[in-house]
Amino acid sequence: MLDAAGLHPIVAGNIGTPLCEAAGQAVEENWLVVELSSFQLKGTEDFRPKVAVLLNVAETHLDYHGSMDDYIASKAKLFANQTEDDIAVVNWDDPVCRELVPHLKARLIPFSMTEELRTEGVFVTPSYITGVEDELERTVVYRDKDGHIKPIITVEEIGLIGRFNVGNAMAAIAASIAAGAESDRLTEPLRTFKGVEHRLEFVEVKHEVAYYNNSKATNGKATINALGALNKPIVLIAGGLDRGSDYMELLPAFEKKVKAVVALGQTKEKIAKVAQLAGLSDIVIVDNVDSAASTLRKAISQAAGLASPGDIVLLSPACASWDMFSSYEERGRIFKEAVHTL
Repeated sequence: MLDAAGLHPIVAGNIGTPLCEAAGQAVEENWLVVELSSFQLKGTEDFRPKVAVLLNVAETHLDYHGSMDDYIASKAKLFANQTEDDIAVVNWDDPVCRELVPHLKARLIPFSMTEELRTEGVFVTPSYITGVEDELERTVVYRDKDGHIKPIITVEEIGLIGRFNVGNAMAAIAASIAAGAESDRLTEPLRTFKGVEHRLEFVEVKHEVAYYNNSKATNGKATINALGALNKPIVLIAGGLDRGSDYMELLPAFEKKVKAVVALGQTKEKIAKVAQLAGLSDIVIVDNVDSAASTLRKAISQAAGLASPGDIVLLSPACASWDMFSSYEERGRIFKEAVHTL
């Protein structure tokens, strides 16, 4: 989006190129687009982003942080050194994000799917009602500092599926406008962008069953979002590194969206317990075999056996990968290779 607006971004941080390396390459006209983890933010002292974006706060990394309070405090350091000359983009629908707002010194540009904002911000109109599915036509708009409404794109036109991706699009719009982008330059990239690898990535259809790779879902919130984005019966492959969560947040989504569960990794028993509480009868626990790759292939084979024509098999682990794999990327690529050879 910044490219489309002529603002010369360099992408760095937790998603690839280290920030210190990108900073050495940057010139005055560049914008550094940086993803920072709570681990990285926790150790910062002087870090001051011109535009800071907080999408949500969900229970994760408790094995490292020890408590949600420490995790939230680490996330909040994103805004700690900002001044009134900087901009904070915050998810107005997330209660933890919203609690941080009174402490901000920066100019606030919130985004919301459930409220038509009366101050500067990005929102959808008409608003979504939490927990309610409907077929209303919606438009993403930006209300500027003077109160003028600028339509950006209809929800139907956004190139990514899922209500959660509407929120992601609104955050990107707010950040781009904060960086100086003209709002009318943002529509086309939002329309044509179809996502990146391992993020609710369509793999292929085999025997009338669609396979999706969502290996990047390393916490329960991400898996809930993925389940909500898909509208067919789902056979879910989940499980991985145990960071202390009980995964009970998955229960409502399992009850509404999931047909069967195949659980693997350190958390397989916990995931299976949630599936049992959800009333699912088709639950398979996959024990480790000779390698992580073989274990995942076995899970895929089990999921394929549980799926009927018209169903979806979704890899969305709700857990980090490090109990079995070197990264979520490795996990996702093995999943795709195995699907292609079913």
